[in-house]
Amino acid sequence: MDRIEKAFRALRPGELALVTYLTAGYPTIEESVALVEAAATAGADVIELGVPFSDPLGDGPVIQAASQVARKAGFTTADALEIVEKVRATGVEVPIVLMGYCNPFLRYGLDRLYRDAKHAGVDGFVVPDLPAHDAESWIVQAELHDLGQAFFACPGSSPERLVLTASRSRGFLYVLADNGVTGVREHLADGLSDYLQRVRTAASTPIAVGFGISRPEHIAALRGKADGVIVGSALIARIGAAATPAERIAVTSEFVGELRAACR
Repeated sequence: MDRIEKAFRALRPGELALVTYLTAGYPTIEESVALVEAAATAGADVIELGVPFSDPLGDGPVIQAASQVARKAGFTTADALEIVEKVRATGVEVPIVLMGYCNPFLRYGLDRLYRDAKHAGVDGFVVPDLPAHDAESWIVQAELHDLGQAFFACPGSSPERLVLTASRSRGFLYVLADNGVTGVREHLADGLSDYLQRVRTAASTPIAVGFGISRPEHIAALRGKADGVIVGSALIARIGAAATPAERIAVTSEFVGELRAACR
């Protein structure tokens, strides 16, 4: 988890950490390695690597479609760990967190998963369908292996729920900018600033805002209100529209560079 903490500590006042989401195994395992490396080189502070699942309740159509490509190729949780190992072998030191759902992680086995993840070079986990109040066994494994465990803060959360969720998060707190699923949105949700103030009051952990963050002007509006932003669908859509591996690397580098500039 040290890499996550260092990424947020390195920020200057008013700066935001850039967390970029990529779907593991999309379009292929080898391309995933190259795309993670491209995003890191272009300035991503943290990489969120999504593990494809058949019933991704929190994912919108863009990420669902990418996950389907990987699943049809037989992608597994073990393959996600292999991608991280290959990325680390290239010398990339940017923090990498695995985003995945309870079912495939539990099938893998929590003790085995966290041990193997640490060995592969993973820095933490994001599990959308895991509520903080019911995550004791996951937190034990995260602490045992010194890995992050980011939980979700939602717009409708009570002050008490926010405090609990923030206190159990390790590395950062994942703050949903809007209800619903991931996806590109034209505008940030009404009332987001007031909501982030409530989260700030509840949390001492760094807060990173995701769901709908898709363009530099969104990021500019969040400077001074959060510690990080998470961009997923907008990047996956650009990758999906590119025709060749070289073009996919190019659009990743270009877009992550634009987002990084907005963060700084």
